[in-house]
Amino acid sequence: MLVEKNVPLQPFNTFGIAAKAMSLVRVQSEADIDALLADPACKAAPKFVLGGGSNIVLTGDVKPLVLKIEIMGKRLVGETAKAWIVEAGAGESWPEFVPWTLHAGYPGLENLALIPGSVGASPVQNIGAYGVELQDRFDSLDAMDLTTGQRFTLNAAQCAFGYRDSVFKHASSQAGDLPGFGLAGKALITRVRFALPKNWKPVLGYADIDKKMAQNPAWRTSGLPDALQIYEWICEIRRAKLPDPQVIGNAGSFFKNPTVTAEQCADIIAREPKIVHYPLADGSIKLAAGWLIDACGWKGKSIGNAGVYERQALVLVNRGGKANPVTGGEVMTLAKSIQTSVYERFGIVLEHEPVVV
Repeated sequence: MLVEKNVPLQPFNTFGIAAKAMSLVRVQSEADIDALLADPACKAAPKFVLGGGSNIVLTGDVKPLVLKIEIMGKRLVGETAKAWIVEAGAGESWPEFVPWTLHAGYPGLENLALIPGSVGASPVQNIGAYGVELQDRFDSLDAMDLTTGQRFTLNAAQCAFGYRDSVFKHASSQAGDLPGFGLAGKALITRVRFALPKNWKPVLGYADIDKKMAQNPAWRTSGLPDALQIYEWICEIRRAKLPDPQVIGNAGSFFKNPTVTAEQCADIIAREPKIVHYPLADGSIKLAAGWLIDACGWKGKSIGNAGVYERQALVLVNRGGKANPVTGGEVMTLAKSIQTSVYERFGIVLEHEPVVV
């Protein structure tokens, strides 16, 4: 086990924020964690788990010991009457894992195409897009206790998935919690397994996908598009709307889409008839955070080197590039200004998705 000192983190976060890890360990297997915990100094040190760096805002150098997750591998590990069970190491790239499953003949993740980040981070955030959330395709995951080194496995119920939420985003409420309850900062995900349906059906119903189908008349006579076609369409849609982190630093969707009651939504519609909203199964209404931000006039605006993307107000970007990168302070100042504007106009509090470090 090698502990690296003063490691630049700019290449390891998709915002491209310049910061350093005071100490960093590359985790390529469970044995690396065993070695880490066998070292008294490393075992006692506070730790920060770093995956693909796509969902973080660094506001300064990171003092906790950074665990850079590089556990690789992807394979079919089993099947049931209803699904193929596919496993991937936590360090695998999510944008590369999705097409691998499709070309291997295992559909189901196509709507989650091009979401930046690692496989290990996907259940933490319960990533979702175009009508599919990770929990819809989740089987189980393996993890390790960062205090004891104990291995454990969690199913979907134990992960306590919610909208962009899971047990990994919450601290324990009391000492002695069992694995599965309040695992923020306590556990490191090593592998994730997905149940990909044999009786696959496309998840449609979004306007952007409907437009793609309308632009391809052949599907009207040949039936519904297959999973690979939907994947290609969603890649095209995302590339047209969202910046490539390799070109313009960003952390993807910066704010969660808020949910309100039907009564609250009706009140807002009375004042803002064009507001984009989606009814949910429980009777609540999801509002499009990007629309709210755009309506407040933020699209294309900047504070320092932090800006709101011109094509999608939900995305904050690094306008300074690699040479003069945005700071975490600039990003959060912009985010708070947006939150204030939206609250003053709509009475809605936007929550940011990225973890602020």
